[in-house]
Amino acid sequence: MVISFSLALLLGVVLVVMIRGGSVKWGPAIVAILFGFSLASTGAADPIRDFLESIGNSIGAVDDSISSVGPVDDPVDSSGP
Repeated sequence: MVISFSLALLLGVVLVVMIRGGSVKWGPAIVAILFGFSLASTGAADPIRDFLESIGNSIGAVDDSISSVGPVDDPVDSSGP
């Protein structure tokens, strides 16, 4: 639930920025929002939610693996040529 709320918030912010920047006009933005609501009530909602959840889990796993490795010590050879 936290990931889906964060994703909805992020997409909402991106949509507002695109509208204010002139990339997307209000009409197409409203159509996109209504399409999202109608899509959420179809059978496609579960596979889309599962796909987005798997992407979130993959990102979390990559973040965990990077955090567990820690900084890499790469000593510099100071002996020179």
